[in-house]
Amino acid sequence: MNLSQLMTDQAATEKHFNVKLQDILATTTNKEEFEREIPGISKLYNRFLANRKRVIDWNKIKPPPKDLVVPYSDLQQCTDARKKELGAKLVVLKLNGGLGTTMGCTGPKSVIEVHSGETFLDLTVQQIKGMNEKHGTSIPLVLMNSFNTHEETGKIIQKYSQSNVEIMTFNQSRHPRILKDNLMPLPTKFSANDTEWYPPGHGDVYQSLANSGLLQQLLAQGREYVFISNIDNLGATVDFNILNMMDEKKAEYIMEVTDKTRADVKGGTLIEYEGKAKLLEIAQVPSSKVEEFKSIKKFKIFNTNNLWLNLRAIDRTLKEDLLADMDIIINPKAVDGKNIIQLEIAAGSAIQYFQNARGVNVPRSRFLPVKSTSDLFVVQSSLYSMSQGELVMNPARAFPTVPLVKLGDNFKKVSDYMSRFKGIPDILELDQLTVSGDVTFGAGVVLRGTVIIVANHGSRIDIPEGSILENKVVSGNLRILDH
Repeated sequence: MNLSQLMTDQAATEKHFNVKLQDILATTTNKEEFEREIPGISKLYNRFLANRKRVIDWNKIKPPPKDLVVPYSDLQQCTDARKKELGAKLVVLKLNGGLGTTMGCTGPKSVIEVHSGETFLDLTVQQIKGMNEKHGTSIPLVLMNSFNTHEETGKIIQKYSQSNVEIMTFNQSRHPRILKDNLMPLPTKFSANDTEWYPPGHGDVYQSLANSGLLQQLLAQGREYVFISNIDNLGATVDFNILNMMDEKKAEYIMEVTDKTRADVKGGTLIEYEGKAKLLEIAQVPSSKVEEFKSIKKFKIFNTNNLWLNLRAIDRTLKEDLLADMDIIINPKAVDGKNIIQLEIAAGSAIQYFQNARGVNVPRSRFLPVKSTSDLFVVQSSLYSMSQGELVMNPARAFPTVPLVKLGDNFKKVSDYMSRFKGIPDILELDQLTVSGDVTFGAGVVLRGTVIIVANHGSRIDIPEGSILENKVVSGNLRILDH
């Protein structure tokens, strides 16, 4: 069968793809593991084939009605007694499948040191430990790992064995990357190079939680709610005011959203579509509408990926197969010179399948992701202090937003970034910082307003110790040499 036939005959393509999966299965000694994955892989692939020509109807998109998104300031303050009651029903789940490769690190991203020598995982455990001690609760921590992070995470969490935090882990699915030219699996055997496989997005959390047996285990323990967030979002801490609203309003799903800024124009947004709440991601937007999607005037909020769900509702929607039609994001990549696609699903896209789903427009402080060394620079600065694993903004900061920081390629890897600062500058009054080229900073530097530092190719700029730069552009060549 040639490629043109495969492309036009969906049934034949599905059959051929499943034959390839069976060929992969035949190469593994651990058949049970991959056999569990095959139904999910096939279902996602078949939906992709059936829906790849379906596009969102832009004319049906509406801003979310007022009753769909609740301002955080409208929420009732939760009493300590109520916190203890709700804490007995809560599980904290962190998405821990990512590697630190984009920041030049090996291993799970969650073990990168982000503040005061503490890692993302350290801070998470400290937060939950502090809550459990304060409110007399036993909130457990659940980590969803990927095949990239599972083994090392299992070793790392041993250091928390003496804490009062129960830590459970499970793996999300492992899918084969798909060749773009013939829509067939890239790997030919299960033990192939890990670059031929991928975790299919954090939307896999619901099915993988159930497949692991943890969903039923948590329900049997009397747990009712789960708070899901990215482990690299340092602002994603347990907020009992949100949980209290969820419990009182019998909402099965709550998505935390926050106001868009110019740094968030690509973030997914909450909309009303055909009478339901829906998450709209930039990958779903027609190319002619991308600039409109980025508009802060039309789409004023975006998804922080801090999600609150009812565990029994997750169980019900899975049993009723409602989540089988979650939106697919097609992510094109190049691997070893081959053009491939990854079929991914976002956890937020499940919102339309839950009853009484809501958004809560939260303060910006609940969205503090560390995706790059530019973000790391901000959270390591004097802008933040730490209390029981939570980062608290310095009250001396005149306004609650964080500065916009763009560090160039010379700062991309954590090791290079650390070598270029004798100390993190004081940025309490900084609005925007752009650094490009070979630049280093001495100790005790203060940056205020808008600062742009550009060292052209072949030049180097050393910002002297104790410098105060306010609304300045620094360019050219500035060297400080020992003598």
